[in-house]
Amino acid sequence: MTDTNSAPQDSAPQDSAPTNVAPDAGGDDRSAQTFPHLIAEMAQRVAAYGTEEILAAGTLLFSRGQRSVDFFLVLSGQVDMFETDHAGAATVFTVHTARQFTGELDLLNDREILVSGRAAVETRVVRIPRSDFRRLVTAEPDIGEIIMRAFILRRVGLIRHGRGGVVLIGLGHHRETLRLERFLVRNAYPHRILDIALDPEARHALQGFGLTAADLPVVIAPGEAVLRNPSNAALADALGLTEALDPGRIYDVAVIGAGPAGLAAAVYAASEGLDTIVIEGMAPGGQAGTSSKIENYLGFPTGISGQALAGRAQVQAQKFGARLAISRMAAQLDCGGSAFRVVLEDGGSVPVRAVIAATGARYRRLDLPRYAHFEGQGIHYAATAMEAQLCTGAEVIVVGGGNSAGQAAMFLSRTVAHVHLLVRADGLAATMSDYLVRRIASSPRITLHTRTEIEALHGDDTLTSVTWRARSTGLGETRPIGNIFVMIGAVPNTGWLAECLALDPKGFVPTGMNRDGLPATSPYATVVPGLYAVGDVRAGSVKRVASGVGEGSVVVQAVHAFLHPDP
Repeated sequence: MTDTNSAPQDSAPQDSAPTNVAPDAGGDDRSAQTFPHLIAEMAQRVAAYGTEEILAAGTLLFSRGQRSVDFFLVLSGQVDMFETDHAGAATVFTVHTARQFTGELDLLNDREILVSGRAAVETRVVRIPRSDFRRLVTAEPDIGEIIMRAFILRRVGLIRHGRGGVVLIGLGHHRETLRLERFLVRNAYPHRILDIALDPEARHALQGFGLTAADLPVVIAPGEAVLRNPSNAALADALGLTEALDPGRIYDVAVIGAGPAGLAAAVYAASEGLDTIVIEGMAPGGQAGTSSKIENYLGFPTGISGQALAGRAQVQAQKFGARLAISRMAAQLDCGGSAFRVVLEDGGSVPVRAVIAATGARYRRLDLPRYAHFEGQGIHYAATAMEAQLCTGAEVIVVGGGNSAGQAAMFLSRTVAHVHLLVRADGLAATMSDYLVRRIASSPRITLHTRTEIEALHGDDTLTSVTWRARSTGLGETRPIGNIFVMIGAVPNTGWLAECLALDPKGFVPTGMNRDGLPATSPYATVVPGLYAVGDVRAGSVKRVASGVGEGSVVVQAVHAFLHPDP
């Protein structure tokens, strides 16, 4: 198979390449992993899961916007992958030939697919329906590994080259533009951004669609659909990211929250045969998903971004059959009936037999005048590549003394002029891992300001300068800084649970005791039978990615015992 673009080189799996793939003539190793030619023996095994068909030239196999499409293995001939622009012109960007296969990550879920495929010439294929494809991936682990790696790398390629995506037009530093961009980035949806203040093409695009600056930001989707400043939920619906839920289906377990703890619970629950649904309001990853690099997570000696870790875990959960419902927050848990009912913010509900609360926590806000005005356009709670682009070459402030703040300071110091790290304490040793403390101390681009607090924010529409004051000296300083990264403390996301059980004084979920005040059967069990809590949302938990993953994996044993008690 050939690809008209270069093979993607970033965000790829770091484990070893599969060995049972025939060499891809003329391609490098990454291209061979993205578009592999299966060896003949593997192709024969794949063929056993489907039916052989001969397609006439021009036959459409699937088109953008369809859901639950089939998986195709090419036996002979050629399948073109293409996208169609707003004028209706088709552009072929990938060609599959003998012993190659179609598909990318949306074959693991019921979202709308991003690209179209057709037979370029008379082509012989094996068609494998969705249910049989899932069986193939799990029953043939060596082939499943090749397919999963290819699917991940293909999505990376779509994102890198903007294939099969949308166009976001707006003011690059405006909170609503950043909100939409953040939603697309964290959900790994391909897109291009046109900044109306910097890009002449953006102004031409506005004119072409009959739009004005008052309409911004807008998302231009295929088919000339124009979405004017949509909510996250409306954008997810328009792009086919939302999957329809069957109100008559009772899941074995609902995992509420898709951070590390929730995704671990989903992987283990689904892999052990439980009918599993994950409900997430924004995107996989949770608070950890906003981390630029996690360096002390076991098995990743060079570190991994929170978003990359969450993305792999999401794929892993879907591989085992877990359903992931995004863009709808859990608003309430009804635990008064024979089964739980998770009520969503749009009024829908999901009946389930057991619930794992993994909604984590969010960073606290600073108590400052005009703070809310600058949120999203100067004040940030994540330090990823997207936020780093906003402040390249400028001074920034990071507020906080924990690992998240330390990781953000180190990440930003690579591209900004200087990082001012502000903490209220006398130092970092009590709250931050030693490796980060030492790096910060040795970095010429980071200055630690102890016993220092922000006093005032300045600017009209966007933040332009900040005043802070050192409590030790009483001296204040105002600097021309337009971006603050706030990473202080934790407020649990437990409002949806308040009507079902009592929370502790700080709003976290108590676990480990039953209604009689005796030790529960699981340290993650609440006083409500069948309701469990793991990760940052749980009272007394260690606020670390590794501990959250551990709790999420272990709790599934208790869920099994609850659903299938010994006679």
